[in-house]
Amino acid sequence: MSFRKISISDWMVKPHDLWNNQWLLLTSGNYAGRHFNTMTVAWGSFGTMWKKPFAQIVVRPSRYTWEFTEKYDTFTLCAFSERYRPALQLLGSKSGRDSDKIAESGLTPIASDKVDAPGFDEAELIVECRKIYYDDFKPQNFTSDDIEKQYPLKDYHRVYFGEIETIRKKEGS
Repeated sequence: MSFRKISISDWMVKPHDLWNNQWLLLTSGNYAGRHFNTMTVAWGSFGTMWKKPFAQIVVRPSRYTWEFTEKYDTFTLCAFSERYRPALQLLGSKSGRDSDKIAESGLTPIASDKVDAPGFDEAELIVECRKIYYDDFKPQNFTSDDIEKQYPLKDYHRVYFGEIETIRKKEGS
């Protein structure tokens, strides 16, 4: 099946359901150069900032994907149907430093339309983004003790904002 582009103004999304229940694959790197990595993410947001549509992601410095989000200017977020949950679990639990976890997952990387980072052929939705801002979480700025409990190792995330360049949805999904 092919993908069709969706205008940002026409994109209808249930963000909490997408992040919390469906999960997404965050991929950064360069598809043409075959230098990229992916990981499952369940924290993030979509919105408007500086008059631009954006996706916000968070990555811990200990994750291999962090090296790619630091080095490359683009990333993709891909959503999948429930039948790909085992692949997303694998991609969220194994490191690309140690093995070719993408090949092991059975998913097929594909070129994106506007960014260097790849999407995946099996995805229902691909959001292509270009980084426009980043910062590190600062524990002194947490206003709830519940947040600090998410960091027993003190490995605070780096937050990235990516301007949404294009959105593609699989025909029929």
